[in-house]
Amino acid sequence: MSIVQQLVNNPLNWALGAVVVYFAFAVTSGPSSRRGRSVVPPPKHPDIIELRNYTPKELSQFDGRASKKIYLAVKGSVFDVSSGASFYGPDGMYGNFAGRDASRGLAKDSFDAEMVQSLDLPIDTLADLDPSEVETLSGWFQFFSGKYTLVGYLVNEE
Repeated sequence: MSIVQQLVNNPLNWALGAVVVYFAFAVTSGPSSRRGRSVVPPPKHPDIIELRNYTPKELSQFDGRASKKIYLAVKGSVFDVSSGASFYGPDGMYGNFAGRDASRGLAKDSFDAEMVQSLDLPIDTLADLDPSEVETLSGWFQFFSGKYTLVGYLVNEE
């Protein structure tokens, strides 16, 4: 029996031949070969964020009304919560915290407007919080730190 007859008669050779033909077809007719470029987009470099200090009045500009950016402060850190606009935007459940220091309201689990301090007063020191409220606030701070981008820090007017 000749080599050609052995190749033709062996079912394993037919299976291997089919695999070779399939891969050859996939390589030569794939999307990247048709356009001459890769199908995978190049990686995008993350936006560079320059941390800065915000006074309460400066922070209030980021409430989702005048700007699409929505920031809020928790324990002196300012977070960009724009990706959660349905929660923190003007019509959201936590909308009164947008552009403000949300620390007291979060610590007390209250989203009432009176939990937000006036822009003309110094930053709330939260000195009167009880231990369970401090713990609650720490939990919220961990939540915001893990989910949203830190963009700066809340400071008093000079």
